[in-house]
Amino acid sequence: MSRPLILASGSAYRRALLNKLGLDFDCDSPDIDESPRLGEEPESLVARLAQEKARAVAIRHPEALIIGSDQLATLEGKVMGKPHTHDRATEQLSQASGKQVRFLTGLCLYDAKDGSFQCEVVPFDVQFRELSDSQIEGYLRAEQPYDCAGSFKSEGLGIALFERLIGDDPNTLVGLPLIRLIAMLENKGFDVLAS
Repeated sequence: MSRPLILASGSAYRRALLNKLGLDFDCDSPDIDESPRLGEEPESLVARLAQEKARAVAIRHPEALIIGSDQLATLEGKVMGKPHTHDRATEQLSQASGKQVRFLTGLCLYDAKDGSFQCEVVPFDVQFRELSDSQIEGYLRAEQPYDCAGSFKSEGLGIALFERLIGDDPNTLVGLPLIRLIAMLENKGFDVLAS
């Protein structure tokens, strides 16, 4: 691909996922307000933020294809944010115990050259096992996933929290739906396998 590819993110998790594709890309962290708008539904929020992240970075990279992504988790219709603290993570995992949590990931591929974009919201569901207080405490002490929506890292020990995963692309759960991204790149004439 002769055009620059930019990941509009400061996330080490998203960077690691994109690295799996063996592409040359740079990262540029967007600086946007991620607050939800009054009455904004979770699907609309993640789609809007993925687009806004890509557009914010596009200003600095006018020839590039920009990848924007945003994710949130919902439990029984309520948004679960990043816990940031041990106590909040304990609370989140206790609430999720035995229940299904839906992750929504907004993905946007923005063409800074012509202003066109592709945007989708990719769902992924996680059925949690029934977790004891000691299991939750042991997990949090081991991984300290305080910067992760839902309070776990599925790519690590967090997999032990689950009964099953329901979705098309397990990368979605970490924060970047690679299967959908590959299709978006192909729509712009870029074949990941042929590069």
